[in-house]
Amino acid sequence: MPDNNRPTVTVGAVVAAFLEQCNVKAAFGVISIHNMPILDAFAQRGAIRFVPARGEAGAGNMADAYARSTSSLGVCLTSTGPAAGNIAGSMVEALTAGAPVLHITGQIETPYIDQGMSYIHEAPDQLTMLKAVSKAAFRVRSIDNVLGTLKRAVQVAMTAPTGPVSVEIPIDIQSALTTLPDDLSPLPVDVAVPSASGLDALAARLAQAKRPMLWVGGGARHAGAAIRRLQKLGFGVVTTTQGRGTVPEDDAGSLGAYNIQKPVEAFYQTCDAMLVVGSRLRGNETLKYELKLPRPLLRIDADGAVEGRCYATDAFICGDSALALEGLADRLEAAKYQADPALLKDLRAAHDQAVASLRDGLGPYAELVRQIQAIAGRNFNWVRDVTVSNSTWGNRELRVFEPNAGVHATGGGIGQGMPMAIGAAVGAAATGSGRKTFCLAGDGGFILNLGELATVVQEKTNLVIVLMNDQGYGVIKNIQDAQYGGRRCYVDLHTPDYALLCKSLALPHARVSRLEDLADRLGEATAAEGPFLLEIDMLSIGSFKSTFAGPPTNTVTQIPALAK
Repeated sequence: MPDNNRPTVTVGAVVAAFLEQCNVKAAFGVISIHNMPILDAFAQRGAIRFVPARGEAGAGNMADAYARSTSSLGVCLTSTGPAAGNIAGSMVEALTAGAPVLHITGQIETPYIDQGMSYIHEAPDQLTMLKAVSKAAFRVRSIDNVLGTLKRAVQVAMTAPTGPVSVEIPIDIQSALTTLPDDLSPLPVDVAVPSASGLDALAARLAQAKRPMLWVGGGARHAGAAIRRLQKLGFGVVTTTQGRGTVPEDDAGSLGAYNIQKPVEAFYQTCDAMLVVGSRLRGNETLKYELKLPRPLLRIDADGAVEGRCYATDAFICGDSALALEGLADRLEAAKYQADPALLKDLRAAHDQAVASLRDGLGPYAELVRQIQAIAGRNFNWVRDVTVSNSTWGNRELRVFEPNAGVHATGGGIGQGMPMAIGAAVGAAATGSGRKTFCLAGDGGFILNLGELATVVQEKTNLVIVLMNDQGYGVIKNIQDAQYGGRRCYVDLHTPDYALLCKSLALPHARVSRLEDLADRLGEATAAEGPFLLEIDMLSIGSFKSTFAGPPTNTVTQIPALAK
């Protein structure tokens, strides 16, 4: 209840004030009658930039990429019912990627919730729906437990394994009056401390290895300093796409994200230990769990449930990646451990073979990769949608140098890259990182969130969209050629004239139909602050030399035609 001796504010203002204490600089969403008290408080207080997305799905992707690219909490706000349903896909993406996102959704008035009265904007059993697509989901039950619920939600989102958390706040509670609490500080984030005895045993085991490798996943992005200590002891490094940049990808002792190529798999067989840190060993990065990894296979993860998942584990430590690796480094340094120097020489040879093969397969697009890398430098965000170009080269060959510089649609859903790039660009502005954001997208997925181009322009995002346009679902065509006897169906798409579309939006645009024009157009795209759409006319330039036909596996099944 309000304290009569203190000024009253809406619960919406309490929400805004708490998020400010969480160091939230920007939030994303769509304004609605079921979140207006919170957004009214945002506007009045003026401390948090609100980015009005054109759809809830895009808003969720923006908050996700903001979180990943700034290593902080991402926030999105939606209305209830259909709007909360609209964000489900981007919440699944954030959950897959382990992005710490706080999704605040409205809810209908408290007396009508779950009463089956077909109340407008109601989704039956909405909380269960949100639990299915979130790490956790909470409902605010009264004015008195708003702050406690939000504090717990943020704590859960930020605790490893991190992930998106949803909070329902009924509209009657949002608009209710209360006093601003004295303590708006967030709860401490728990860190899993590895056991000393477990580290002793793991260090003793690694001390017997001569050619040890580190496999670094997204759960170890904060462990760069400890990884460098182990590198000095001769450990080799390879990363997943989520772990990219934890070690700069021009480091001579790292394979980067070249983790499944044939020369690399052969190199693994010369190693006598692999320590997997903060990685789920996902199917698309292990040839559907058939990639031959070194033995013993040792694992460190903050989530104890991953022990033995995907691959049998020879030893497991439950704990924070940075703490565990620092503890290992302490023990191995004290033992004066040093790996076989030949390991890193062989690693570099395997890396160079994999890179040469990939670059050869790019055909004419090797020049595009080279020029983007040259103009981007080292301080940039690299955001990618699911498209042939990303699977072919974007996930590994355009090098990144910071652990939060790479953002991609981990869950495999198309169309999420462009709104993700908005979130990363807003994050760069909010943190003052100075990063230009580059977005790689294909025309098939790009159309899904096309409305967010208006957000790109309205928010003046410092963003270059590299749109690879082949007027169809290129990867699906390749899969149909490889597995369905060349029977193509439903893959050719009516495509906008992007020059006209961008003109209508006041979005600078250039189309590259000849590689000779690439340098000038790319220079134009990056010359000034603000957004630019650089369209690559793939039908004019030509195809890749090597064909990408879906996630890599060790086998391809041919599906016969049905008899007529």
